[in-house]
Parts: sequence; C-alpha cells; structure tokens
Amino acid sequence: MTELTLWKKGELDKLRNDLDSRFSRFRRGFGVPRAFLERSEMFATSLSETEDNLVLKTELPGVQAENIQLSVTDDRLNMAVKSSEDSVEQGANLQTIVKRRRSFSKSIVLPCRIVVEEVKATYQDNILKIELHKCRPQKARGITIEVK
Repeated sequence: MTELTLWKKGELDKLRNDLDSRFSRFRRGFGVPRAFLERSEMFATSLSETEDNLVLKTELPGVQAENIQLSVTDDRLNMAVKSSEDSVEQGANLQTIVKRRRSFSKSIVLPCRIVVEEVKATYQDNILKIELHKCRPQKARGITIEVK
C-alpha cells in the first residue's frame, strides 16, 4: 500500500537549494559559458503568509530599483527586471567595450485573493519586499423568504 509523505516547507527548500547547487557545479565542470549560467539562474524568492498578509521577498543583487516592474491582480503577481551595464576599458592600443544585458520575469499565482489597492513594495539592500493584504471573506447575508 502506498503512503502519502508530508514534507515541511523547510525540508523542501533545503532539498531545492541542494539540487540547485549540485546542478550549478555540474554545469561549471563541463565548461558551460558563464553567460548561459547567468541567464538560466533565477533569483531566490520566498512567500510567507500571516493571518492578514502575504509577504513576498526576492533577492535582486546588482539591480537598480528603477529597473523593476511590478503588476498585480487580485490573484497573481507579475515581476519583471531588466538591467544593462556598459563599460569601456582603455589600453595602450586597445579599447574594450563590454555591454551586459539581463532580464528576468516571474509570474506568481497567489494562494488567496488580495486587495490590489493596498499592495506595498519596498527595495532595500538588494531585497525587494512586497506586502499584499488579503481580502476578507464576505460575511454571509441572511435572506428572508417570502411566502405567497
């Protein structure tokens, strides 16, 4: 007989981080270009829940706040990050121009409905924190029955 095993969130996060690090080492060991590795890796995101709020935190190292775009509906959060860096190095007989473009987008289905007008987002120390207030369930309304 098969049994259902319950996994705690901490155990799943540890497993995911372990697998991510193993695959990263595996790819580096076979000489996969660094540019490919950067494009394929996503930023760490966590979603926590309290009685009244959902709190989403995402680490965005090296990203400026003006390069982050957020949109939200009552059941979904969309995040897009686009950044670019240009650098010029001068040598005696050589000029090197490096242009680096990065983009990342993520759509997160929220576990409950939220109040769109009350969403707050802050960006500090390369961490984007988004606070989403949950919708209160509507109270049941009694209906009187007319007898004819």
